[in-house]
Amino acid sequence: MEQKIHQGRNVKRFREMLNIKQEALAYDLGEDWNQKKISMLEQKDVIEDNLLKQISAVLKIPVEAFQNFDEEQAINIISNTFTSNDTSTLNAINPHCTFNPIDKIVQLYDEKIALYERMLKEKDEMMVRLEKLINR
Repeated sequence: MEQKIHQGRNVKRFREMLNIKQEALAYDLGEDWNQKKISMLEQKDVIEDNLLKQISAVLKIPVEAFQNFDEEQAINIISNTFTSNDTSTLNAINPHCTFNPIDKIVQLYDEKIALYERMLKEKDEMMVRLEKLINR
């Protein structure tokens, strides 16, 4: 059984991904549009080509995305990618630290102490120079 692509639902998905409210899309489509009409549009299985082109221009998404995007196919592609025996994709995202976080904290602390000591030394040298200038 072949599942049909729901263009209205795709418009809604892409609109939500872009964090655009129905009212904003209606405003961008023109004065004939309002939030209720957008809501009704998002319930349609098929949207007229000219209207789909307008929505495409407003959302800056190709018309083909609304016409061809199938969530079930996308989920299958993603799940097959991460469950296949090819681990190259998973190796690109290495969840294991290559360093000990506590060692890094200790290293940063040591660097901070060394910097503080250098600053104190420079302050002492500056004080000596200032005292020499005052005593002249």
